[in-house]
Amino acid sequence: MELRQLRYFIKTAETLSFSVAARELCITQSTLSQQIKQLEGEFGAPLFIRDSHSVALTEAGKELVPFAIRTVSSADECRVRMLDLQKVLTGTLNIGVTYSFSPILTETIFTFMKNFPGVRLNVFYKPMAELMAMLRERQIDFVLAFKPSQSMPGIVSHTLFQNYLAAIVNSNHQLASKPKVTLDELAHHSLALPSRGLQARNTLEKILETYRCDLNIKIELNDPNILLEMVRQSRLVTILAEASVHKQAGVTAVPIDIPENEMTGCVHTLAETYHKKSMQEFVRLLSESLAVRERANAWL
Repeated sequence: MELRQLRYFIKTAETLSFSVAARELCITQSTLSQQIKQLEGEFGAPLFIRDSHSVALTEAGKELVPFAIRTVSSADECRVRMLDLQKVLTGTLNIGVTYSFSPILTETIFTFMKNFPGVRLNVFYKPMAELMAMLRERQIDFVLAFKPSQSMPGIVSHTLFQNYLAAIVNSNHQLASKPKVTLDELAHHSLALPSRGLQARNTLEKILETYRCDLNIKIELNDPNILLEMVRQSRLVTILAEASVHKQAGVTAVPIDIPENEMTGCVHTLAETYHKKSMQEFVRLLSESLAVRERANAWL
């Protein structure tokens, strides 16, 4: 049994298509079939049920999947450890980022690229639920997101800064000059809110469970950048984390006056797993960045 064969098996089990798996692995379909047959011969059992229309895992195949994934992940981790021990900061760093963290990340990305030109960065912007699934499947190395209201088994959250939920308005809006705004005041304005499932909306919904308030919601969107653009060009009000408007022109963040208004910016990692040196360096640079330090000072 070879690691290559296990990688081929995992991809085929994932796609349930020999042609798609071969294409994604950049090998011929005949090579893939031959390697799978060798693996089946070694185990003495078929791993896939094949016919002219479909491919399915056998009982043995289903049993092998988690073991194959763990074996390949352990081998990859071993390789990364050895490279890091040689102080060779090369390879790839895969970062998951929720939309709210996007504005505070730019400074660190440029600094990291300058300091570590040998490391390729892959940055994925997605909702938190999707990012956590990617983290558990080891498709990304860590996630930058606000701490969720419920604990996440197998995930460790390291605090970066404290933040708060804010009403985001056009800088010329009547609310822009206020030090704080209440939910009752917001009820008198037309709102453009982030879609359910996004972290700012989840925090708002939790608040509304305690503080009953009928908000005038005109539109919901899953893209905070579009929400901010709508706010710039209208009298609409949106509700996002204050960090979402870092260095954003034409908009103002007004804190919402409620005690439970805290949002904790975190680095989320898998528990009991090795952390690449490139990840450690990126998180260090992020924690030292002006954007994060401003968030920390704003909370004091």
